[in-house]
Amino acid sequence: MTIRVLTGDELTAQDVYDVWKIRDAVFAFEQHVEDTDVDGLDLLPTTTHLWLEDADGPTSYLRACVADDVPHIGRVCTRKDRRGLGLSGQLLREVTRRWGDGELVLNAQAYLERWYESFGYARSGEEYVEAGIDHVPMTRPAGR
Repeated sequence: MTIRVLTGDELTAQDVYDVWKIRDAVFAFEQHVEDTDVDGLDLLPTTTHLWLEDADGPTSYLRACVADDVPHIGRVCTRKDRRGLGLSGQLLREVTRRWGDGELVLNAQAYLERWYESFGYARSGEEYVEAGIDHVPMTRPAGR
């Protein structure tokens, strides 16, 4: 599978629809996230969207928003019918390939902390609740 990579200002209307469709299915319907998904970052040229897709649309997705020269990874999700195939791992490896020489940060759902550790991330603060879900801040140090 080829990873699609587009910055926010390169997204077509169809891309935006497809991205929001997978995020809505995972975060709103499956996880009952209590916050709105649309946060004003998706269409920025400093936001990069990465996803894999099949005939039904995106199968796995993540977003990297660069702020203060540090990519902040978020919105990591995989369609329910495609889980367990390592798709999100492929996307994380691509993010590392693109920005791995610099620091990378993310806010992981707490139950995924060990999974992110397998990609070189380490807890960088205390657990907290975001959108009704336990999270932990994590960092992948520069040059790792």
